Amino acid sequence: MSSQTTGDRDRAARTETAEKGWFKCPLSDPHVHRDEVRKVWKECQEESFWYRALPFSLGSMAVTGGLIYSGIWKLSKRFGPFPKLAVAGILGYAVGKASYVGTCRNKFHELGFDNGPGFGSWSGRRCLESPGQRSCQHVCEECKKTAPAAAAEPVKS
Repeated sequence: MSSQTTGDRDRAARTETAEKGWFKCPLSDPHVHRDEVRKVWKECQEESFWYRALPFSLGSMAVTGGLIYSGIWKLSKRFGPFPKLAVAGILGYAVGKASYVGTCRNKFHELGFDNGPGFGSWSGRRCLESPGQRSCQHVCEECKKTAPAAAAEPVKS
């Protein structure tokens, strides 16, 4: 019963914000297929681990182990090779995950999320929004129709 009242409150809040003329982000649209988004997110997590993060991590640890074994890098007097191997593994993991970001971004673009939230400042959006701009860059069909009309109106100063 409480879940129904929470859902009713959410719907009422969305209706109220739409009536006030506030911008409603399309990502909060109930018609977005959340199962598809979850599926793509899970695929990205698994593929980035198996195809990039794990191989980069193991590769960097193997190279580090080889450098230590050949004497180019010295062992730690107290801990031996473990600190260098751990750092190499962590850095390899991070680089592997980061290298898969573009692939995941393309998968989300295929779902219809173009330069949306979560794609970061590198996607061409400004980090600091100027006054009067929305933080969400999505534009609904209704806003696309009214935008040319608003742009044509002269600005009164």
